[in-house]
Amino acid sequence: MMTATIEPEIGKSRLRKEDERLITGRTRWTDNIVLPGLLHLAVLRSPLAHAKIVSVDTSAAKGEPGVIAVYTGRDLDPESAIGMPCAWPITPDMKAPRRPVLAADQVNFAGEGVAVVVARTAAEAHDALEKIDVEYDELPVVLDLEAALAEGAPLVHEELGTNKNALWVFDSAEAGTGGSVEEALSSSEIVLKRRFRQQRLVPAFMEPRACVVDPTGAQITMWAATQVPHILRVMSALTLGIPEHKLRVIAPDVGGGFGGKIGVLPEEMMTLIIAQKLRKPVKWNESRSETMVAAHHGRDQIQDITIAANADGTVTGLKVELLAGLGAYNGLVGPGVPILGAFMFNAIYKIPAYHFACTNVFTTTTLTDAYRGAGRPEATFAIERIMDELADELGLDPLELREKNWIKHEEFPFTTVAGLTYDSGNYEAATEKAKELFGYDSLRREQASRREANDPVQLGIGISTFTEMCGLAPSRLLGSLDYAAGGWEYASMRVLPTGKIEVTTGASAHGQGHETAWSQIVADQLGVPFEDVEILHGDTQSSHKGMDTYGSRSLVVGGIAVVKAAEKVVAKAKPIAAHLLECSEDDLEFAGGKFTVKGTDSSTTIQDVAFTVFAAHNLPDGIEPSLDSDATFDPENFSYPHGTHLCAAEVDTETGRVKLRSYVCVDDVGVVVNPLIVEGQVHGGLAQGIAQALFEEAVHDESGTLTTGTFADYLLPSAADLPSFTTARTETPSTTNPLGAKGVGEAGTIASTPAVVNAVIDAVRHLGVDEIEMPMTPMRVWHAIEHGTTDAGGTGNQAGGGLGSIDASGGAL
Repeated sequence: MMTATIEPEIGKSRLRKEDERLITGRTRWTDNIVLPGLLHLAVLRSPLAHAKIVSVDTSAAKGEPGVIAVYTGRDLDPESAIGMPCAWPITPDMKAPRRPVLAADQVNFAGEGVAVVVARTAAEAHDALEKIDVEYDELPVVLDLEAALAEGAPLVHEELGTNKNALWVFDSAEAGTGGSVEEALSSSEIVLKRRFRQQRLVPAFMEPRACVVDPTGAQITMWAATQVPHILRVMSALTLGIPEHKLRVIAPDVGGGFGGKIGVLPEEMMTLIIAQKLRKPVKWNESRSETMVAAHHGRDQIQDITIAANADGTVTGLKVELLAGLGAYNGLVGPGVPILGAFMFNAIYKIPAYHFACTNVFTTTTLTDAYRGAGRPEATFAIERIMDELADELGLDPLELREKNWIKHEEFPFTTVAGLTYDSGNYEAATEKAKELFGYDSLRREQASRREANDPVQLGIGISTFTEMCGLAPSRLLGSLDYAAGGWEYASMRVLPTGKIEVTTGASAHGQGHETAWSQIVADQLGVPFEDVEILHGDTQSSHKGMDTYGSRSLVVGGIAVVKAAEKVVAKAKPIAAHLLECSEDDLEFAGGKFTVKGTDSSTTIQDVAFTVFAAHNLPDGIEPSLDSDATFDPENFSYPHGTHLCAAEVDTETGRVKLRSYVCVDDVGVVVNPLIVEGQVHGGLAQGIAQALFEEAVHDESGTLTTGTFADYLLPSAADLPSFTTARTETPSTTNPLGAKGVGEAGTIASTPAVVNAVIDAVRHLGVDEIEMPMTPMRVWHAIEHGTTDAGGTGNQAGGGLGSIDASGGAL
């Protein structure tokens, strides 16, 4: 069985294998799964943000048509006595309130579950919720992060005696990675302090969360709309005491996650418990409004940033003081999300002194956890915003200031003030390419012209130069940060008798295109056709171990495990090929799917070897008849993609309306496996980052009720709200993995928010505005122009001369 020469797959824009079934609906989402005798769950959620539960009367609900059972928190507590898990205790004294599967004694956020109905249909279950009578004794709410820490503030959890979850500190002088920040602040010519607000966001994935549990076989089988089937299996076993080998978790096709499906959910544990109680298959599927109020939120930080510099623009120190809102409980990795950002506030800059302190705070709101970028967007926003403020203070072009302070390409590898070693990069090349595509100098001239003419529509130019640590990554480093799990990934490879390849991966896709990219990697590694590779994932029975998908780790960790497994296949095939070709192994070379005797035309293919192994008639002595291999890859370092994003925004000074005129980004994600997938990841990331800047915000009223609980109130942009993006790439391969790849899944989200905000501020800075709280709605922008920054969003800085009014032509009166 000979094969033709195969063109290289890496670098080819392949259409995704997955898309035909995903787009046409010829697949199974969790809610599509129907089993014999399936029962349905509906959760009654608290309308109050903080209250004692006096009583829960379920008697009327139990008599409703189709109802099988009704459970309260007290009914389910015995099976979940340890409460929901948190995998990241960031300090030894971190406060960890027990989060029950259903609230039994007290609710701590509006939307917390207090009872669950089991019925024959979903409609009957939801109808019966109306018959449950809950008596509450309302408690004071605490919503503001600073107020929560004030003396005498209402306590979310009375037993803790505080709303402070933990204080985590990094200091470069103490760590030996840099100098003293206090000395830098006292000796520098310029010291600038700003406060920035990261509003709450909802990970608005397409598919709501869902879970189906079948306890009727020898194993318990759970289907879940999750990013982390392996982690869900381990944590379910630990939380509920289920023997791990008796639990199979399957993540079928999953409709998006963005970090919002990284948790181990109370509803998943509830479904497991009830299925075992009833010995019947059970399904829970949430509504969109439940997603908004009960799934975790992202961001929620107050950032106090102080930067020190000399008069020539050389940055001498950076001090970061954060308040991070956790909501009512610790999420699975929620306490550690701001800590990931701690290593990125220094960004691409050579900052000689750095101090970071983060206080995590409990409030009576929906809990927060990872959301696309997880700590890195927040850090990038703060440093890129304050670099613009520093440039304005010094009268420098903001790009000039960045270039003065960034790490030069010849300085890599570079160990930063935060202690990370960036292996490769070229910020100069990415920026130069972005400037050219953007027409930077021409737009600056147009901006000056509009200002001179008092044009009512002003032009602003926003800059974001960024890097990120992704590919969550070295297990020892994660261990040093008290993270409970490792950063490795697993893959196995089965070579079938006909030379086809089955690959199992521990990375669990929820829209990233793993099946396509992994097939391209295997095709190049083994020299087999792209079509001859099948990727299996998302099932803990077929892929028995893995660390799943988050933190832009799929390719740079999971993909490398695939490479390592392929290398083992070749190594196992080599002695067999040598036997077939009657030569020494040392005389063989492997390329393009063929083993060839050096200097001759004598060769055999990997497919020939596979069939020889299957027949096992002619194998060397002592060789087992198998080419199957597996590998576990634990990176030695994070990967560090970077890029330069430039945004041109037009601001109507009479209405506050913002229009994005153009957006250019040049990203360096190392070696690209599939440019089409990379383009899609960048576009999606840009949409989410721009949405934070201009559109999205989860808002609670003074009673703690979420007022943005539907898409009528929580504003997501459509294609019509976004510009056509101009994207390009530069390439500096990573030196820490054999593909030279870097992560791309979060880059667009990380870079775009500060680029857009900087553009809007730049458009109206000459009108006395230096801060507008996100999202920068027309009302907030207009209010800032009219009244100055101080009143524009509640946490901005003194504007230094706001306008009293605007005349018809946009000029100051």
